[in-house]
Amino acid sequence: MEETRPARVPGVCGAWTATLAHWPAPRMIAGRATWRAAMGADVHFGVTLPQISRTWEEAKAAAQEFERLGFDSVWVCDHLLGVPRPEIPILESWTLLSAIGAVTERVELGTLVTPPGFRNPAHLAKIVATLDRITGGRVVPGLGAGWNRQEFVAYGYDFPDTRERLGRLAEAAELMTRAWTEPGLTYQGRYYRTENLTIAPPPARRPPLLIGGGGEQVTMRVAARFADIWNNPAGHQAHLGHKVQVLRDHCRVVGREPDSIRVSQQCLVLITEREADVEPMLQRAEQLFGGHMGDVRGPLAIAGTPEAVAERIQRHIDLGCTHFVIEFFGRDTRVPARLFAETVMPRFRARS
Repeated sequence: MEETRPARVPGVCGAWTATLAHWPAPRMIAGRATWRAAMGADVHFGVTLPQISRTWEEAKAAAQEFERLGFDSVWVCDHLLGVPRPEIPILESWTLLSAIGAVTERVELGTLVTPPGFRNPAHLAKIVATLDRITGGRVVPGLGAGWNRQEFVAYGYDFPDTRERLGRLAEAAELMTRAWTEPGLTYQGRYYRTENLTIAPPPARRPPLLIGGGGEQVTMRVAARFADIWNNPAGHQAHLGHKVQVLRDHCRVVGREPDSIRVSQQCLVLITEREADVEPMLQRAEQLFGGHMGDVRGPLAIAGTPEAVAERIQRHIDLGCTHFVIEFFGRDTRVPARLFAETVMPRFRARS
């Protein structure tokens, strides 16, 4: 069913209703087909920005090059301390995305992922709406429960147990999606509440919500209820086929068409033109990531020459994945991104 915007704001005076009408309503997206029609391709290639131990100049140059190369989206992680060590410099996610939005024109802008514990979700919905309005409908907010206790404590935030963090995730997802489309929203949850909340100006479109995480009992059920996109973390990449089936089962339980939610895979991509360079590259990746980005030699690991990389991309597609959030390997990730864009992406773009 297509979402529609109420003709009148409940509980709000007519003068404010008239003021709100000055702003175009968010572009609603029929059913759950969340990606912009102008994108064209069925397969969506996103790429992470240099953010950890990198400068603004490096992030800006990379984003502009990724857009020029034809990538569909750019992504940042939402951490307040460096990973894996807290003293490592890291650029704050939403500030960085806002700046990137000002120096790009087409690419979508996403977080992988934002924990509700960092920002009240009503306030976050306002942040997303403003950035979406400024960028002409390019924001893809990603939510997750959060896991790094150290950064919560460092900034003075509570770090509740897993059950409560997941409960907060579910409420944040519901509150935000409603706040973008229901002026005058009064929401009463266990953890969050609003009273007569109207987000104005509204977002340029109803932002597609991504929920990331591989927890099968709660996180993926929350995704089935509220997400437009579910992202499988790199650590669960080898189990993508099983995870997709779990997601589809959850969709059926909550009464949702399984094909209405997009499946995204966070993945490390190791690409080189020379077969002789593959093994040394794998060894360096193992030393650097230590399994954090999945098994670089696993059955779904995306590594090798362009032909091998394309074959692994196809394996993911065959399992139901249509969206890739790629982490390229190297100090200057523009170099492997360029090789990927020139030798791999055209094989999938031609199908659309």
